[in-house]
Amino acid sequence: MRVAVLGLGRMGVPIAHRLRAAGHELSVWNRSPGACAPFTDSGVPALERPADAWQQADVAITMLADDEAVNAVTLGSGGLLSGAVPAGRVLADMSTISPPASARIAQAADDARVGYLRAPVSGNPSVVAAGNLGIIVSGEPDTYERLRPMLADIGPRIFYLGDGEQARVAKLALNLMIGGTTQLLAEALVLGERSGIARAELLEVIAGSAIGSPYVDYKRQALSDGDFRSTFTARLLHKDLTLALAVGHDASVPLPATALVTQLVQSVIAQGWGELDLAALIPALERAAGGEPQMRAW
Repeated sequence: MRVAVLGLGRMGVPIAHRLRAAGHELSVWNRSPGACAPFTDSGVPALERPADAWQQADVAITMLADDEAVNAVTLGSGGLLSGAVPAGRVLADMSTISPPASARIAQAADDARVGYLRAPVSGNPSVVAAGNLGIIVSGEPDTYERLRPMLADIGPRIFYLGDGEQARVAKLALNLMIGGTTQLLAEALVLGERSGIARAELLEVIAGSAIGSPYVDYKRQALSDGDFRSTFTARLLHKDLTLALAVGHDASVPLPATALVTQLVQSVIAQGWGELDLAALIPALERAAGGEPQMRAW
C-alpha cells in the first residue's frame, strides 16, 4: 500500500519505519524538514506540503502533537483536505486530539470524499519498535476493514469501537488512568521511602501484588534508577487530561480525581520538568514533602 506519514516526532518515526519494513511504499512530511533527512537519505521521498501526499499515497497517516497541529496539517493552507483529492484516499489520524476537533476534520473529510479513521495509539516509541503497539480505532466500518492489515503492520492490538468519535474518548480515558495511576504510585513510593523501604524493593512488592500491572512493571527499572527521561512527557499528559476534563464537562460527568491530577501535573511543569517523563510526579511529591528529589542526571 502507498502510505504517507505526516509528523516525524517520537512516535511518527518508528511508525514510518515499521510501515517501510512491512513493504509499504512510503513517503514522509514534517514541519521541520530536517526530520525527513534520515528517510530521504535512504530513498524515501519527502513531501513539500501535506496536500502533496495524495499524489504519492493512497493513505495519509498523521501523528501530531495537538488539535492545532492536526488542524493546520489537515484543514490549513496546503493541508490534506484543503483542495481536491483523488478518489479513494483515506486519512488516518493517530494523534491524541479532542473529539470536537476530530469531528470538524471528519466533516471536512466527508466533504472531500476522503475516508477518515480516528486511530490514536496506546504505547510509546519502544513499544512501536517492538511491534506491541495498541491502536484504538473508530470510523466507517468499510474503511476500517480496508486499512486493518496496514494498521496491523504498525501494531497488532487493534480495538475497533464504532463509527464516530469513540476512539478519541477511549484514548483520553486511558490517559486519565495513566495520570492517576502515576500519582498514586508516587504517593506509595514516597510514603514507603519515608518509612525506610527502598524504592526498588517497594516496586517489587507492588509489581507482584494484586495492584501490579504491565504499566508498573514497565516503569520499575527507570523509577529505581531515578531516570525520568521521557517516554511520555508531563506536558503532553497535561494536554490530554485537560481534553478529558472538557469531554467530562460536555457529558455532564464529574472527574474529580482527574481534575486534581491535572493540577499536580501543572505543578510539575511549573518546576521546569514539563519535558521530563510524566513520572516526574514522583520527584515533585518528594519536593513537596520537604525532601530532595531523587533524579539522576543523564
